[in-house]
Amino acid sequence: MIMAVSFTRYGRLYYLDPGGHSPKVGDKVLVPTDSGPEVAECVWAPQWSSEDIDGLPVCAGSAEEEHLARDESNKRRRAEARSVAKRLIKRHTLPMKVVGVDYLDEENVYTVYFSAPHRVDFRALVRDLARNLRARVELRQIGPRDEARLQGGIGPCGRDLCCATFLKDFEPVSVRMAKDQDLPVNPLRIAGACGRLMCCLKYEHPLYQEFRASAPRVGMNVDTPEGAGTVVGHNVPSDSVVVRLNDGGRRCACSKASVCGPRKAYDSTYGEQGG
Repeated sequence: MIMAVSFTRYGRLYYLDPGGHSPKVGDKVLVPTDSGPEVAECVWAPQWSSEDIDGLPVCAGSAEEEHLARDESNKRRRAEARSVAKRLIKRHTLPMKVVGVDYLDEENVYTVYFSAPHRVDFRALVRDLARNLRARVELRQIGPRDEARLQGGIGPCGRDLCCATFLKDFEPVSVRMAKDQDLPVNPLRIAGACGRLMCCLKYEHPLYQEFRASAPRVGMNVDTPEGAGTVVGHNVPSDSVVVRLNDGGRRCACSKASVCGPRKAYDSTYGEQGG
C-alpha cells in the first residue's frame, strides 16, 4: 500500500506507507520527519502498488486539534520571520532575496533560504535577525534551480514546475539534448522558470537517441510502400520518417520499420496486421 501527501497546496508529493490508517483525499495526517511529526494533506488515498517499494516512512495517523494548532502557529512564525528578514535585509542594503523560511519549534531555530548574485557577508544580519526573532537563525544561500523549487510556479507547458512537484534530484541537462530533439537553440525557448535549461529536456532524450541510432539519416535514399524517395525529416513521437517521393516530389510519412530494412523483412513482420 502507498499514499501521497503534500505539505503545501500543489507542492511536492511525498510518498508514505499508510500503515494501519486509511485517510481520504484532503485529510490532514502526520508525517514523520527528522524534527518530529509534521502535518501534511493527503492528496492520494492509500492504494495498492504493483511494485515492491520498501523504506517508505509510515504515516503516523490523523492530525488532531493540537497538531493543527501547532502547524498554524509555525506557519505564522514563518510568515513573521520572512517579513522581518525582508525588512532587515533592506536596512542592511544587502543584495539578497528571501526565498523561503523553515522553523523548528522544538529547537526554536529558523532557517532562512535566500538567493544572491554572489557571496554575501550576512553576519550582522544574522545577529539582528536572532535578536528580533528571539531564536537561533541560520542563513543558507541557494541557486536558481532550488529557488524555483521552493517558490513553485507554472512552466512553459502550462503545468506546475516539475521540481516543485515530483522531481527529487536535478540531473545534468545540455544544449546537445535540445539539438537532438530538433528544438530551437534559443535560451528563451528552452529555459525554465529558473533561467536554466528545462529539466524535461532529459525525459525524452533517450527515446530520440534510440530512434536516431536505427532510423535512416536525412538525405538517405530509401524504398517505401509508396515508392522510392529521399528522407527529409523524422517524427520521433510517431516513430516515423518523412520521405519525399521521387515520383512527383510528394511527401509521405512512413513508419520507421517500413524503410529501415528489406521489404521482405517488413512484410514478414507487419504482413499479418496489414492483411
